[in-house]
Amino acid sequence: MIMDIFQSFFPIVWMMTIARAEIFTSVAHLENALYAERDIARTLKNYIQREEEKLEKLKSIADDMETHSANALKDPVRYLANPIGAFLFIKRFTLDWDRDVATILKDDKMHQVLLSEVENSRQSLPNYEDLAGVAAAFMRLQDTYQLDTTRLAEGDIHGRQISALTAESCFELARLSYVDGDYRHTIMWMERTLDRLDRNQSDYKAKKLEILDYMAFSMFKQGNLRHALSMTNELLIIDPSHERAQNNKRYYEQMIVEEEKKFGNRGDIGETPIKNEPDVDEYRQSAEFRHYEALCRGEEVLEVQDQHRLRCRYYNNNKHPMLLIGPVKEEDVHISPKIVMYYDVLSDSEIEVIKSLAMPKLMRATIQNSKTGELETASYRVSKSAWLMTSDHPMIDKICKRIEAISGLTLDTAEYLQVANYGIGGHYEPHYDFARKEEKDAFKSLGTGNRIATWLNYMTDVELGGATVFPYIGVKVFPKKGAAAFWHNLYRNGEGIYDTRHAACPVLIGTKWVSNKWIHERGQEFRRPCSTNPEE
Repeated sequence: MIMDIFQSFFPIVWMMTIARAEIFTSVAHLENALYAERDIARTLKNYIQREEEKLEKLKSIADDMETHSANALKDPVRYLANPIGAFLFIKRFTLDWDRDVATILKDDKMHQVLLSEVENSRQSLPNYEDLAGVAAAFMRLQDTYQLDTTRLAEGDIHGRQISALTAESCFELARLSYVDGDYRHTIMWMERTLDRLDRNQSDYKAKKLEILDYMAFSMFKQGNLRHALSMTNELLIIDPSHERAQNNKRYYEQMIVEEEKKFGNRGDIGETPIKNEPDVDEYRQSAEFRHYEALCRGEEVLEVQDQHRLRCRYYNNNKHPMLLIGPVKEEDVHISPKIVMYYDVLSDSEIEVIKSLAMPKLMRATIQNSKTGELETASYRVSKSAWLMTSDHPMIDKICKRIEAISGLTLDTAEYLQVANYGIGGHYEPHYDFARKEEKDAFKSLGTGNRIATWLNYMTDVELGGATVFPYIGVKVFPKKGAAAFWHNLYRNGEGIYDTRHAACPVLIGTKWVSNKWIHERGQEFRRPCSTNPEE
């Protein structure tokens, strides 16, 4: 390291040597050399001190990482399977990393080598795309489950105490919402940031200025001109020379005057209720979406028809050989359309085999574009999935034969077993499993007709959230490890059963694994024949 310093100084030293050659010939010059020696010693000591401070900081960060990972690996679900824990972990290796570690390691060549080695290990760690994704999931969960912002900031999720969020973490959630154009959540989390700011910190005023700047513009984007003006005025009290605030103040005042001219001098001018930007589509204001979110929270939205007819029983499917000795436990969830739950149809060992086979194949789940027929990712379906064939493991074939026995349908023309893992806020908004009339090419490449039925295995319990809900009929099914839900998507005449429109609710706390078989029409001609009644 010292050689690096001297090498960097060499051209200057060499030039000075030419200019001051033969120092030995003068005692006065030799005396000056003593001062130079003293200055070099000070320079080296200052350098050593700075390096020691950096090393101490790196040692502290390394110790913290080691302790955190050791504790987290004892119970990863507790640490990561909640929105607060997931956000803090991902923030740790994006914003915090760039601020604390990368800046230290970018200083010189020796550190660059270390940084390169560490960056290779970071390939498996979260990136900024993950940070944006977990922040969006955070807001989705907050809305779906109506979580109070103040309690969330304190680390309280439905009475479960998680890590509290610092002012800096609240600010980053707000900033990420702002970047996403979500001004409603920007305001919510900037308010929490202000609550949690330490007034004794030296940079308190600077931070408050930045927060007010974000909040004022977000209020404006929400249509709250008077609130935007009020916050801008507050900002200008702290910093009267703030140029952008000065311009914004004039603009807000002008807009309020124009509105007063247009609508009269009413007290509510510039006080439009906060609405969710950007461009909330009409669907999210629909009864279906409200029912979907209410069902996710466990609320009753519709009176379930024929509830008195719902029964539980042991079921052997007309004495099917596989079910004679061990009939399955069947529960009616809904009569028409018929939705049933089967319990203990997957063992823990079978679940572990499925998960271990799927893990290396997991990729972001896609949807089929109804216009183009192409597969693509979508914000309304957030999970990772993998497809397993019966040839992948004897256990998969065994499970498929069991599904055949219970459902009474052949799986020869069914799609592969799809395995899905939902992360924090993972969800799939209301959708149909079958292709509607206008989606003529949806399953054309398979050549097996439409999806006649859906079999859905639950492979984990979920602590909070993650239900399967049917908004049209007010049905909600909460995951139960080893259980499976089953329903037909088509009537016997081939028409779609539109009441089977369903959704996977966001996972609030916990991890959700499911696997499903989409069963197709071809091959079912004698197993589920068409009815003589054309209306059925």
